[in-house]
Amino acid sequence: MGQNREKLLTSDYVVDETLTLLRARGEPNRAIALGNQFFRGDLTAIYYLTEGDVQAAWDVFCRCSDKEWSFTDCTSKVVMERLQLITAFAFDRHFHQFGGIAIVP
Repeated sequence: MGQNREKLLTSDYVVDETLTLLRARGEPNRAIALGNQFFRGDLTAIYYLTEGDVQAAWDVFCRCSDKEWSFTDCTSKVVMERLQLITAFAFDRHFHQFGGIAIVP
């Protein structure tokens, strides 16, 4: 079985959402351990949204109010479009609604 050598990329908003969720679910130690891995670059590169990215995400959030996308989903959509990414490693069903994105696993 071959190993995928593509580097993973996530955003600061996804990191925030992940760490916050772990802490909210009573897993502060797991949140800290995972945060350390994120910020050391052990797991993935982190893309830090610009002010323009945030404004574009807000525009998507307002324009797509018929969807149940979180603001973080909208930031992911904007980052993927900006960086011309066509594959997402995601368990979030909303990514299927973005269109033009291959979802793995």
